[in-house]
Amino acid sequence: MKLDIQYFAENKVEYGLSNVHYATYTTGADGTITFDKPIPIPGAVSMTGDPVGEATKFFADNMVYYVAKSNQGYEATLSIATIPQQFAIDALGEELDEVDGVINEVADAQGKPFALLFQFEGDVKATRHIMYNCTANRPSLNGNTKTESTEITPNELTLTAAPIKIGDKTLVKTKTTSATTAAIYDSWFDTVYQKTNATP
Repeated sequence: MKLDIQYFAENKVEYGLSNVHYATYTTGADGTITFDKPIPIPGAVSMTGDPVGEATKFFADNMVYYVAKSNQGYEATLSIATIPQQFAIDALGEELDEVDGVINEVADAQGKPFALLFQFEGDVKATRHIMYNCTANRPSLNGNTKTESTEITPNELTLTAAPIKIGDKTLVKTKTTSATTAAIYDSWFDTVYQKTNATP
């Protein structure tokens, strides 16, 4: 039996970016996705995501008869203070030489796909998001000489968030709402949320 959902006040505005985490995952032989524990990415500055996919129009009877929409995820840019070393190893495929203490960017290395978790603040309550299937491109190298003042330039990561099969749905992202239960909301950055098949 389904429970009635209680609706609470919704945000009128959203602003700010914080609580950015990533969680790598593995795919089992049966297609089951297992996410690792989310790891924080501190120093979030901004994030933008542009949808990928287009609407295809079918014309008949001298009009638009049908519109087929394709959702291929997002192309996103995440600006952060600096690239954490563990993220560079996990998501960018860089290799740590534990003897010499250097980290190598290897030409043929492949990083792991990962879920990206984050939140935007709101006037009522922060909205928490997950993009389930992200890959990251190598960031640009940049820096400026020091003058009378110190200029800090954030690092930009370009990400691709593609659809992925999780359970019985092909998902791109999930976010909390005003009706999200406290148990799910409070544990959002502890484990990657996946819908269970249990009936309440």
